[in-house]
Amino acid sequence: MTTSYETDRTTARNGAPARAAVDYLWAGLRLALGWVFLWAFLDKTFGLGFATERDAAWIDGGSPTAGYLEFATKGPFADLYQGMAGSTFADVLFMIGLGAIGTALILGVGMRIAAAAGALLLVLMWTAALPPENNPFMDDHLVYAALLIGLAMVRAEDTLGLGRAWGGLGLVERHRWLK
Repeated sequence: MTTSYETDRTTARNGAPARAAVDYLWAGLRLALGWVFLWAFLDKTFGLGFATERDAAWIDGGSPTAGYLEFATKGPFADLYQGMAGSTFADVLFMIGLGAIGTALILGVGMRIAAAAGALLLVLMWTAALPPENNPFMDDHLVYAALLIGLAMVRAEDTLGLGRAWGGLGLVERHRWLK
């Protein structure tokens, strides 16, 4: 069963395929959020001088989790996060997450996994600094998490991405959770 949104976005009045402007908006948001994740990965890996200075680069022995988890965590989960700060396990898992989520979003592949993993990572980051500084509960981590779920729900990977080709792979057709 198709929704009116799906019908509207796939056929024009004459029955020919059409792309709604909203598809390009969602694709643009997917690419932008993918860049947010991928840039964080690149900056922390190479110390490009934005959020991470050169001497704190991961490739030079710096920890991508130590600074934030040691000094920025507060609230009910602060002890938990501070205990993980700088551990190899936390650093590797965090960096794999940033790189994989960013790459998946930019390419438009594995959106369900990327959305779920990204939303989980963002909610965990939100819990690390409760309550948020400028609002009783809402901050950009929760907004980005909701955006990730929305991107997967509207199939944003199909516009300006490899989503259709990825979805047509035999492995992905057999295991739809890989879509």
